[in-house]
Amino acid sequence: MIELNVPGKGVYQLDHLVCDLSGTLTVDGKLVEGVMRTITTLKDRLQVHIISADTYGHIESISKVLNLSTVRIQPGNEAEQKADYVRQLGAERVIAIGQGANDHIMLAEAAIGICILSPEGLATSSLASANIVMPDILSALELLLKPIRLVATLRT
Repeated sequence: MIELNVPGKGVYQLDHLVCDLSGTLTVDGKLVEGVMRTITTLKDRLQVHIISADTYGHIESISKVLNLSTVRIQPGNEAEQKADYVRQLGAERVIAIGQGANDHIMLAEAAIGICILSPEGLATSSLASANIVMPDILSALELLLKPIRLVATLRT
């Protein structure tokens, strides 16, 4: 768990990290270098969930590499499926990371939504829904390794 006391916002008790796969943890279907190491470190603090429409068809192999369960969403109403998953976990205890158009509701529902700029792009709907924007996935994950940075960014 990561606990944050954010002035002007209150206390966050975060148990779950929900990440999109395609364009977020991967680029062109391949894990971004350094993601595996960082996710492995974060598993001591948060339950890590991967959710994806599986654009490149690599969700199963990446699941094995990361040693994580993954959720493949079904075609159609993808944004709502991702948001429902976050709600089922207890949105107030979730940090979500994504960048695609089907991530925007998930980012808005999570206690903290982080949007990243990816070589695969950044949907403006997700940009508008996020609490924080980071230049890449490793920078976003590093926020969770050094959570005082979240406090500095989110305080009002």
